[in-house]
Amino acid sequence: MENTKETVEILNDLIEINNDRVKGFEKALSDVESGEELKAVFTEKIGESHRLKMQLAKEVEALGADAEAGTSFSGTLHRNWLDLKAKFTGHSEHSILEDCEFGEDAILKAYKSAIADEHLPAYLRDTLNDQLVVLQASHDEIKELRDSTVE
Repeated sequence: MENTKETVEILNDLIEINNDRVKGFEKALSDVESGEELKAVFTEKIGESHRLKMQLAKEVEALGADAEAGTSFSGTLHRNWLDLKAKFTGHSEHSILEDCEFGEDAILKAYKSAIADEHLPAYLRDTLNDQLVVLQASHDEIKELRDSTVE
């Protein structure tokens, strides 16, 4: 029973950080002034996180619990900081992509921590490893885009 509770907490934490990721990419989408390619990438990442969190929510519900619907406090703080920063520095593609990469680093760290948790059942560890592959590819894509833009 205790393991189930801890597993639900782990999965809900990952749902929450996927919600943060959606909000972050929605913000990036609204901040980007031009660049249809970049807007398409951000839209794709939003859809990606929705798919990942839905898969996690099904697992939480299968464990007899409710899936998390909100975002994390730290994610909200980060977005508020980005709003304040943008008022002083603007919304260059490079700075938007830097902020996105920061978010991608955070979600990768959260997934790696969850996968390492000893209470996580093997079948869920496999699911999270599959999601981690998707997230790592997204991180690398954002980093490559950031590296290709001018500061």
